[in-house]
Amino acid sequence: LTGRGAATETHSMARLFDAYIMVDWSAAAKPTLGANSIWIGILAKDARLKLQFKAVNIDTRLKARAFLEDMVAKLTRRGDRVLLGFDFSLGYPAGTAKALGLDVSKHAPWAAMHAHLASKLKDKPDNSNARYAIAAGMNYAISKGPFPFWGAPARDVVSTLASTKPDFTGQPLPEFRLAESNLRDRKLGQPKSVWQLAYTGSVGSQSLTGIPHVHALRATWPNARIWPFETGTGELTEDDLQGVEVVIAEIYPSLVKAKAEKGETLDEVQVREIARHYSQLDEKGLLGATFSTGKSLDEGKIEQIQAEEGWILGL
Repeated sequence: LTGRGAATETHSMARLFDAYIMVDWSAAAKPTLGANSIWIGILAKDARLKLQFKAVNIDTRLKARAFLEDMVAKLTRRGDRVLLGFDFSLGYPAGTAKALGLDVSKHAPWAAMHAHLASKLKDKPDNSNARYAIAAGMNYAISKGPFPFWGAPARDVVSTLASTKPDFTGQPLPEFRLAESNLRDRKLGQPKSVWQLAYTGSVGSQSLTGIPHVHALRATWPNARIWPFETGTGELTEDDLQGVEVVIAEIYPSLVKAKAEKGETLDEVQVREIARHYSQLDEKGLLGATFSTGKSLDEGKIEQIQAEEGWILGL
């Protein structure tokens, strides 16, 4: 027996997932391998139904998306349910879609934002795109000035996109999502703002270049759900996952300690350790609880997490 049937019969505590794919994304402007490029970690069952880990390093975003499409198709064909994690923000601070003038009457703000970015940002096969011009255009739509996106290299600075951080005081959009504020308040990390597009530790360009590919993958997989937007904000159970083959989630690999051995890149180690972390929680029946968002937050905040901002798995 393989696939879900076997899992239920052989474990008293059935896992929610059979395979764990973790993606360390990159906003590199040209094909890149090694450190600071795209690393995909796959923890999936071999022919003997034992979980085996494999890391793949891919030099462009378009190739990475094609690889994920192919790998997930192989796994779901054999009956596996896949947890697919991306290490960038899948949402923007509450109010962003409205500030951009997107239509949120028919779609939730997160979905309107995903569709908007997918229509604007197109990666070329050589990994180049117009992300700074697109950010400048969004700034113009939001504030007619250099707010809220910032962090342009000198050659991309224009009147609506600066290299330095704008003042967020008294502005309609916050610098951080609730998830980043939560990480910072609990001293679990120093995540950067999704508005920061360049310089040390920045993640803004990862989201800008990553969300269009998540949007395309979600469109390809009718039985996928993006958490927490499409799954709810409570603990995830087997009942919630009936008919679901793939759950796409935002991850923050630094939540798990990872140390590179000689000859390994940190990105590779991080995708391995976070994949193992979720798998071990799943084996113990504890993974479902990590899908619950901001247990200590009030209803209004949980609503904005589900409608627009998203959350980090296991936070």
